[in-house]
Amino acid sequence: MVKMTLDNPAGVAAPFGDRFAHVARIDVGGGALLMLAGQVAVDDDGEVVAPGDAGKQAERIFEIVGGLLRAHGSGLGDVLFLRTFMTSLDDLPAYGAVRRRLFPAPGRNPPASTTVEVNKLFLPGAVLEIEVIAVAR
Repeated sequence: MVKMTLDNPAGVAAPFGDRFAHVARIDVGGGALLMLAGQVAVDDDGEVVAPGDAGKQAERIFEIVGGLLRAHGSGLGDVLFLRTFMTSLDDLPAYGAVRRRLFPAPGRNPPASTTVEVNKLFLPGAVLEIEVIAVAR
């Protein structure tokens, strides 16, 4: 039996205007597939953190992602796929440095990944948006 849940965990700031769920969870067998909505670097009040700074924004985004995953019994080590939207591929080295530190995956390949340059994101000053697919065991 497959069970689907849409969730906004209490430990993470609610999405803008409550227009979407942070996490779509599909329970199957003894685990679950977690699909996270695109996350941007905002503080608890919804203000962009470190406008224009891809490295600092990546740090904040992965803090948020970590909180969403923990709320579902998962973590960064359970990430299967990352989709990143960047306003400039020139920021790839700063973003890549954060990813290499957070996804060392000893003895394992890093998550599958797609990175796309976009004209702009929905919040001024945001230079990264990251979608995540992970498992909860």
